[in-house]
Amino acid sequence: MKQFDIITIFPHILDSYINESLFKRAQKNKLVKINFHYLRKWTKDKHQTVDDKPYGGGVGLLFKADILMKAIKSIKKKKKSRIILTAASGKRFTQKEAKRLAAYDQLIFVCPRYEGVDVRVEKMADEKISIGDYVLTGGELPAIVIMDAVARHYPTFVGKQESVENESFSSEDYLEYPQYTRPEVIEYQGKKLRVPKVLLSGHHGEIKKWREKKAKKVK
Repeated sequence: MKQFDIITIFPHILDSYINESLFKRAQKNKLVKINFHYLRKWTKDKHQTVDDKPYGGGVGLLFKADILMKAIKSIKKKKKSRIILTAASGKRFTQKEAKRLAAYDQLIFVCPRYEGVDVRVEKMADEKISIGDYVLTGGELPAIVIMDAVARHYPTFVGKQESVENESFSSEDYLEYPQYTRPEVIEYQGKKLRVPKVLLSGHHGEIKKWREKKAKKVK
């Protein structure tokens, strides 16, 4: 069974997403196990302090390295595991990275808040990952984005595995070809939008050539 572990101070923030659709089914079928870990659990003080002001001054608070160290040590159970720090300064997440991470049995996500984490936490992580050139309020959304993309590479997670093999970015940075369904013709703003004739022909060879032509190379 594959396992996702998310270290956060908001352990229920993603409940609605993981308890619906494919993640719900995957957990029910014991393909995937998802654990949310409340970081304050590893504190000892009365106020359950997980953050503090940065040395040298500055705005905001940082997650404390000692608390995160305790959490990571406690959570890491499987030999083939990977500790991921979600960070704007991390390497860009891609479909290729999703496929690579799918080979691990356990992915542990450290989800920062506020101004981030004590930089020494980076020594505890196996890698830093960013999902784009922008800043979010916390690391939980990047974690679920990565989890979703990775889980699609697990056998049986998606109903038909060929849909993963042929989707955008799955081959040489190509975007998937355009797709159509019924009705054959719709009218929008006075124009008739039709399904290309080749897709109605039943000629699989021609359809294949059309799809290859329409697939777009990512710039």
